[in-house]
Amino acid sequence: MALNRLFANLTLTPVTTLISRRSIHLAVVNLASKPNIYKPKPGLGKSYRRIVHFPEEYTVKPLNVTNLAGRDPESGRVIAKGIGGGIKQKYHWIDWLRTGPTEGPPQEERVIQVLEDGCRTAHIALVAVGDKLKYILATENMKAGDILKSSRELPRIPVRANEGDAYLLGALPFGTVVHCIEKVPGMGGLYIHAAGTFGTILRKQDDRIVVQMPSKRLFSFDPKCMAVVGRLSNAIHSSTPIGSPQRNRWLGNRPRSGLWQRKSGRHGRKIKPPKPIKEIHAAKPKSLPAIQMTMCP
Repeated sequence: MALNRLFANLTLTPVTTLISRRSIHLAVVNLASKPNIYKPKPGLGKSYRRIVHFPEEYTVKPLNVTNLAGRDPESGRVIAKGIGGGIKQKYHWIDWLRTGPTEGPPQEERVIQVLEDGCRTAHIALVAVGDKLKYILATENMKAGDILKSSRELPRIPVRANEGDAYLLGALPFGTVVHCIEKVPGMGGLYIHAAGTFGTILRKQDDRIVVQMPSKRLFSFDPKCMAVVGRLSNAIHSSTPIGSPQRNRWLGNRPRSGLWQRKSGRHGRKIKPPKPIKEIHAAKPKSLPAIQMTMCP
């Protein structure tokens, strides 16, 4: 009863908030024009150039791709502005895992064909292993008919390997040029894929193998990681000029149109007249200042 009397004596006063129509309109416009959408950034191991449609099982048939033109496949927003156009390419599935027996003679593989791939800078090679075919990265002097060897044996004496052979890092002598190095034993070649690049085995340090990467950095690997001997093919890729803007579009590079201005020099050099001729003369001897003699200290 006491609570009922207390609530009966209370009087509720409405709270009024004054919000103008203009403030509501501005809030709605700002919310609509600037939605809270996550925009990914280029890099971080994600490609915005193409999507490859991989089948369930490995195949050497050229795979179909979907060109993204620098857009995010989920939101459709442009992430990488320098990508666009390009000739339609087929993707060749590379078998990154070079394996072999742990004991006995190495496994032999025959090179069937060396061809170019539009989706990567280095050339690729079609290799036959038993009754199976696979693609690998071609080395600098690889040609059809070569016999490649692969082994996972770690011998006591270093192996004298030929170009294109795959052995453990601990089985190769110091100074050997390698590429397609595994990060973890059995993971497959992860490092050094670009055209004309190579790493060098320098030394052994605390049961680890130190390799100098193309960037001159030193990486320490497990001695049971596989590596392919030799330098990658297409070494002239980095020094070959594009030649024309149209060929740059064929390669899938979108130009930065409208940025460079000849008159003002925006985002580039400005064409300026040469400076006037500067005459060079010998320095004239300067006369010494006059000495004034006074009687004051």
